Amino acid sequence: MQIGINGSGLLASPDLDVLKGDIAASEADGFASYWLAQTGLVDALSVFAAHGDTNATTELGTAVIPTWTVHPQVLAGQALTTQAAIGGRLVLGIGLSHEPAVVDRWKMTWERPVRQMMDYLDILLPILETGKARHDGYFWSYHGEGPRLTQQTPKVMVAALGEQMLKLTGARTDGTILWCVGPKTIREHIAPVINEAAAGADRPTPSIVCSIPVWVTDNPEPARDFLAKMLSIYAELPSYRRMLDIEGLHGLGDLSIVGSEQEVAEGIAAIAESGATDFTAVLMGGNPDEIAATRSAVIAAQAAH
Repeated sequence: MQIGINGSGLLASPDLDVLKGDIAASEADGFASYWLAQTGLVDALSVFAAHGDTNATTELGTAVIPTWTVHPQVLAGQALTTQAAIGGRLVLGIGLSHEPAVVDRWKMTWERPVRQMMDYLDILLPILETGKARHDGYFWSYHGEGPRLTQQTPKVMVAALGEQMLKLTGARTDGTILWCVGPKTIREHIAPVINEAAAGADRPTPSIVCSIPVWVTDNPEPARDFLAKMLSIYAELPSYRRMLDIEGLHGLGDLSIVGSEQEVAEGIAAIAESGATDFTAVLMGGNPDEIAATRSAVIAAQAAH
């Protein structure tokens, strides 16, 4: 299993230089990947493009860009531009977001989400691969072509949790990006469905990217309480709620990997044994010493895996 960093916690108080510095630090530490959410008023692809090509091998991934708000042809152009700017390291992570965001925030209609993703991929994937697409869909349509800034096709992954989305993702993309998902759920639900779908489509084994907060501390209970309160919304969203129910846990306070360096190592090892191909840590800590210890523990896990 490969180890990476999810830097999305920095988006609470965004600063471009801080974000670029965090990516550079992750590259220097040899992490396999660095992930950034598309949330608020920060554009993840633009951050990666601003960081540029540093000759590092660390993949840079979006986790994730909502599909409802941007036409797939437009996103393909943005992704190809970023791919050219960063030396071919992009993982384009996309997802449906959630019904409350689509309806309440964007004032759009939530319907047939799997069909929406199918239409999206029918346009996005061929443009990324060939520069052209011709598709008439229920949600998205496009006829056209154009020159690409790069011939290096970015990887595409989908935030898939439900069975139908996992089947679509396994059959057509490079893998899935997970949140609010633990080792039991990966082992019993995620990995069997997506791997079978990929095999049935004669595709390579897909990536299963698991992202969970990690916190090295001698006082775990307050840390878990803090995570439970700060991230409580995720326990209420239906798609995440179903995953947490499979895991048998209430929320992120229970799911997060919190405790001693040994307990963190054991938690990451459990993710590896579940069938995940990648683990991306959201680094946490109540003070600079805990943050440093957490990063050291994740670096150690990287060496072990």
